[in-house]
Amino acid sequence: MNTVTSTRSVRCATMQDLPAVLDIYEHARQMMIQNGNPTQWGTQFPRKSATLDDIQQSRLLLLTDVVDNTERILAQFALCKGADPNYESIDGAWLDDDEYVTIHRLASSGLERGTAKNCIEWVLERYGNVRIDTHKNNKAVQHIVESLGFVRCGFITLRDRKDDNIRISYQRHEC
Repeated sequence: MNTVTSTRSVRCATMQDLPAVLDIYEHARQMMIQNGNPTQWGTQFPRKSATLDDIQQSRLLLLTDVVDNTERILAQFALCKGADPNYESIDGAWLDDDEYVTIHRLASSGLERGTAKNCIEWVLERYGNVRIDTHKNNKAVQHIVESLGFVRCGFITLRDRKDDNIRISYQRHEC
């Protein structure tokens, strides 16, 4: 039987996607641990409550494709519009104070290579000013964002964590 893959697309997650989304976050946590980044998400992040809120607010997006008439979720991310409270204070400097969107909770299902990069590229095609942050041990995300022209702006402190709460911050602003 020949397998035919359609073009990848992005859509909003629904409550029906919740079990698959939670499985993908678990897969991502395990991959982080295997790749020397055990503390960025640990065993609790992203919290189910945040995932539910992301779905209800239509900010959890899924990168999908179709194989043999079956949709597959390849990756997922939260696209947050408006000012991010975690970004109010930075050890460093943002490129500007213009309106921006933020990419959070990016995770790949592991079914295909390059899907995290595809998600970020999708955002860049639609928004001119994008911010993202990641853990110092998340070399994969650092490599992806730097290869896509993001500038390392400094360090931010996550407000919802007491420990291991410093993140490298990046921004890309295309005029």
